[in-house]
Amino acid sequence: MPQKFARVPVLQDFEEPVPSEARDTGQAEDMIVAVTLNATARKLLGGAVIAAMTASAFAGAAVSQETKTVRGQEYVPTIWVDPDGCEHWVMDDGAEGYMSPHLTRQGLPVCRDGNLCGELSSDQFFKSGSAALSASGRATIKNFFQQAGAQFYIVMGHTDNRGSDEANMNLSFRRAAAVAKVGQSMGADIADVRAYGERMPRASNRSSSGRAENRRVEIMCIR
Repeated sequence: MPQKFARVPVLQDFEEPVPSEARDTGQAEDMIVAVTLNATARKLLGGAVIAAMTASAFAGAAVSQETKTVRGQEYVPTIWVDPDGCEHWVMDDGAEGYMSPHLTRQGLPVCRDGNLCGELSSDQFFKSGSAALSASGRATIKNFFQQAGAQFYIVMGHTDNRGSDEANMNLSFRRAAAVAKVGQSMGADIADVRAYGERMPRASNRSSSGRAENRRVEIMCIR
């Protein structure tokens, strides 16, 4: 059964009635003109308001679509100590970094006193060709860092001359990194981890005793 809808009256333009006393005078024409102008003004004003509201809505939508949130990079400042024990200001966000030497008011570099404060024989802490620490070796290293009391540490790995230079560099770095990791677990500030492979021998590699002496991990304390 079809639905019935109430008929909505359509608003049309109308003329305001003219007072009877003004119908026979020239005032009637003036009032009719005024009424017509008022109706026209109302139409124009209403159209302007609608246009303004429409433009505002489109502008708001455009701004909301074009607005983007830009997140700034987070830089974490720290101090890097070079091989001579001199400080450098460093900021790094993971993608790029900046470094500047730490200088005094006189323009001189700020350098710390560093000394070789620890040495680990690789034969006692690692298996041949391995960078895995034994449980007893890890305990000994923890005890060292607990008692050293330095502000920064530099850990350096060395090997003998057996094997390729690339393999020795890799092994010496992994061993030094293993020692540094234990130090970090104890709260030590590791300034750097370095690998020298066979390039800085302490003894001759011609004898087994000399090669054993060259297989080592050194720890430098910077105070």
